Amino acid sequence: MKLNITAGLIGAIVLQFLILTGIYVGAQVPLWTGTEVRLKTVPVDPRSLFRGNYARLEYDFSQLSAALFAGDRKLREGEVVYVSLKQNKRGLYELSGASLEKPEKGIFLRGRVTGTWLRDSKSSYRVKYGIEAFFAPKEKALGLESDLRNGGVAEVMISGGGRARLKDVTGNSIE
Repeated sequence: MKLNITAGLIGAIVLQFLILTGIYVGAQVPLWTGTEVRLKTVPVDPRSLFRGNYARLEYDFSQLSAALFAGDRKLREGEVVYVSLKQNKRGLYELSGASLEKPEKGIFLRGRVTGTWLRDSKSSYRVKYGIEAFFAPKEKALGLESDLRNGGVAEVMISGGGRARLKDVTGNSIE
């Protein structure tokens, strides 16, 4: 009886360790195997008392027009969307299209609809991709606060499935 309890306890601990390891590895895969792209970004909020020093970022494709999606069906909150990216002459990637279907080729981001609203009398969707917050040590976050006032560049690693992770953010906006 005592051996069964010990074995069960050890099994539970090993299972928790494996789950946490899987979550960590899943989050790191884009950084290890992804394609690096540079995206123009605009900061929204430099610091939070609860989350520490970070820059909250937005991208041109954080708000998508409903006209980008075929059909009259309204997208639900939490629905997965894919945003195709193309490289411009300055080396930055920008929106080239949006779809509910995973693209067969090219560089794309996988995001989730987080809300809808009317903008300029047209319906728009707010989409999050998991690259909206960049955490940094206090000194770097304070420096980014002033450097990013006029925009910046986010270095993002994107995996083949469209999952993305922020690698770095610089105040070098390319206009």
